[in-house]
Amino acid sequence: MNHDSYPDSYIRGILNAVKTIAMVGASEKENRPSYFAFKYLLERGYTMIPVNPGHAGQTMLGQKIFARLADIPEPVDMVDIFRGSQYAPAIVQEALALKPRPQVIWMQLGVRSDEAAALAEANGLKVVMNRCPKIEYGRLSSEIGWMGVNTRTLSSKRATVGGVQRMSLNRTSAPGGATEAADRVQREEGGH
Repeated sequence: MNHDSYPDSYIRGILNAVKTIAMVGASEKENRPSYFAFKYLLERGYTMIPVNPGHAGQTMLGQKIFARLADIPEPVDMVDIFRGSQYAPAIVQEALALKPRPQVIWMQLGVRSDEAAALAEANGLKVVMNRCPKIEYGRLSSEIGWMGVNTRTLSSKRATVGGVQRMSLNRTSAPGGATEAADRVQREEGGH
């Protein structure tokens, strides 16, 4: 497969098919990109599992953090790699040892390893490199279009009155967890 460009149907198919995503390199620091992506996908109804050996046993947005993929007690549909490209082959090796195996290896923006992709594809897994599932979900569901970004997708759905417009890729959205930062801002602004 050409990993320089992916058809929208390929990305949409993956995002519609997977339900459980293990994010390797997830950070509970609220200013990190992995935190934003993790929270966004969790709010869209995916079961998110953070993997970070430095924080194993702690929680992130109410989800237990695991040290390694092998420690996760449930099947994983997709492994989202939020680590440097040089770590991708070893992470794919670890993913291939899982029973059952995940269906997808997804490497975040800036992460590209042709070696890891070839290994995953040789074992029947789909691969996406140098893309963010948060951004792709927002683009393909037209959510990002409400912020004035051209998504190259058309929709006849009308905007809802009030609240935040949330669209989906044929799945129901689920409310996300509150964060300490959001709670602090609400208190400072005279909320609860």
